[in-house]
Amino acid sequence: MQTEMEAQSPLAEAGFTQVTRKGGRRAKKRQAEQLSAPEEGGDASRMDTEEARPAKRPVFPPLSGDGFLGGKEETRKIPVPANRYTPLKENWMKIFTPIVEHLGLQIRFNLKSRNIEIRVRIMLTIFKCTAVSLFYGDEKTCKETKDVSALTKAADFVKAFLLGFQVEDALALIRLDDLFLESFEITDVKPLKGDHLSRAIGRIAGKGGKTKFTIENVTRTRIVLADVKVHILGSFQNIKMARTAICNLILGNPPSKVYGNIRAVASRAADRF
Repeated sequence: MQTEMEAQSPLAEAGFTQVTRKGGRRAKKRQAEQLSAPEEGGDASRMDTEEARPAKRPVFPPLSGDGFLGGKEETRKIPVPANRYTPLKENWMKIFTPIVEHLGLQIRFNLKSRNIEIRVRIMLTIFKCTAVSLFYGDEKTCKETKDVSALTKAADFVKAFLLGFQVEDALALIRLDDLFLESFEITDVKPLKGDHLSRAIGRIAGKGGKTKFTIENVTRTRIVLADVKVHILGSFQNIKMARTAICNLILGNPPSKVYGNIRAVASRAADRF
C-alpha cells in the first residue's frame, strides 16, 4: 500500500488529482467524533450546573411612515350614499380637521364620483392638503404622516359617519385602538318579510327608541338602525353582548327578558374586570 501511495505522489505533482480511499475519510470522521465527544460531555455537565438565563425581548424602534411606504402614495376611496350627502356637507369641518391636523393626511370630496378620497403621502417637505371648494375653499398645510395606521383609522372614522353614527361617536375610532364596527342585516338572523319584518324593527327600536338606548347604555356601544341593516360600534366584547340582545329581539323574545339577560351579562363582565 505504501508503494502505491508513493507511486501516486509524483502523479499529483505532475498535475493529476490524488485519489484517496473512502475508508480513510471514514476513519478521519470517526476520529473527529471521538475527539468532540468528551468536549460535548463537558459542555453538557456545565449546562446542567448553570442557571437558565431569561431570554431578552428584542427591542425594535418604531417604524415611521416613510420607512413603511417608501415614499409612495396610498389612497382610500369611500363612496358616499345619497342620504348622507347633506349631513356630510354640514359636518365637513368636523371631519376634515382631525384627519388633516391630527393624522396628517390629505382628504377631499370628489364631486364627480361622489367619493371621499383620503391620501397619505410621505415627503421630506411639507405639502398642502386641499379640501373640496364646495365645502372648504381655502388650502391648508399639513405635516408628514408619521403613523402608518393613520390611513386605516381615518377610513374607519369616515365610514362610521357615513353609516349614520354621530361625528363625536365616530371620533373614538381615531382616539382608541380597540374599537370596531360590525354590520349585519335582520334577515340574516331570521328570514322575515312584510309586517313581520316591520315588527322586528319596532322591537329593536322600542317606543321612542327606548329599547335601543337601553341596549346602548348597558353594553356601552352605539347602534344605528338603517332599514333592515344594523350597525354596532364598540369593543369586541360589548359588540358581542349587543348583537346577542338584538338577535333575541329579532327572534321574538320580549324586551323585558332581553333587558334581564344583558344586565346579567354586563354585571358578570364588570365583576370579572
